[in-house]
Amino acid sequence: AVQLTPRRWLNLQEYQSKKLMADHGVTVQRFFVADSANDALEAAQRLKAKEIVLKAQILAGGRGKGIFNSGLKGGVHLTKDPKMVEQLAKQMIGYNLSTKQTPKDGVTVKKVMVAEALNISRETYFAILMDRACNGPVMVGSPQGGVDIEEVAVTSPELIFKEEIDIFEGIKDHQALQMAKNLGFKGPLQQQAADQIKKLYNLFLKIDATQVEVNPFGETPEGQVVCFDAKINFDDNAEFRQKEIFAMDDKSENEPIENEAAKYDLKYIGLDGNIACFVNGAGLAMATCDIISLNGGKPANFLDLGGGVKEAQVYQAFKLLTADPKVNKV
Repeated sequence: AVQLTPRRWLNLQEYQSKKLMADHGVTVQRFFVADSANDALEAAQRLKAKEIVLKAQILAGGRGKGIFNSGLKGGVHLTKDPKMVEQLAKQMIGYNLSTKQTPKDGVTVKKVMVAEALNISRETYFAILMDRACNGPVMVGSPQGGVDIEEVAVTSPELIFKEEIDIFEGIKDHQALQMAKNLGFKGPLQQQAADQIKKLYNLFLKIDATQVEVNPFGETPEGQVVCFDAKINFDDNAEFRQKEIFAMDDKSENEPIENEAAKYDLKYIGLDGNIACFVNGAGLAMATCDIISLNGGKPANFLDLGGGVKEAQVYQAFKLLTADPKVNKV
């Protein structure tokens, strides 16, 4: 039997995920993408929005509190002046942005997203994901959005609503409406939210996703239901029919050694220490890193060889680890 090894993740920038959603009829903020300050200015002028949000496009989180090596503070800025968009973009594009999730020197910003800034009057949480316990997709929602849903599950489990989805019939109208009610949408917003829920499921199917998580799934003071932020995970086994999506995989922010490891289906994450970890199994790999740290050492990497590893992969893994100049022990 052929054994398929899942890749660590498919890296899509925020604007790419939002474009996928918009292409499938899901309501998102109006936006443009720019790779120069002049393009950012033109985008801001074309939006004709009351307020504009400018967002640096990198894969790491914590952009809002990040710092550029140009001296600019923050990778997310609000302004009402298109000229200010141009000035900010000049200090973003081509400069490194450092956040709590980037390497020490930060990541070079090559593009910015220029979007219409919308006020959020209420935030909810909605997701569609594959659930092994149900042998299929489920939708999960909570009227308490904009926060870590795992915290809500612990502190207020009664605010988590879960519904199985029939893989043959999809989300039925009454299911979508009930979920909209559970999320606290009222009046005409209820039907609007139900429509968005059904469109999100259509997206989930069409792009072979394993998870589409919208947080916040919110409403505006003007009475519009909008998907403000989304995280999408894809089924790696469907790459053969999702070639356009997988071609968008952004590896430019990876360390070269991570890209080399990916060629051999090795799950590698570089760390700052000097003790290389060579492990079979993600759980054991994490435990090994923890044990090294607890005993005063510093792991140089996380490496999971995976269950279907072959001799050639073992060889390449050793080659990668020993080529790291930081490593003096394995």
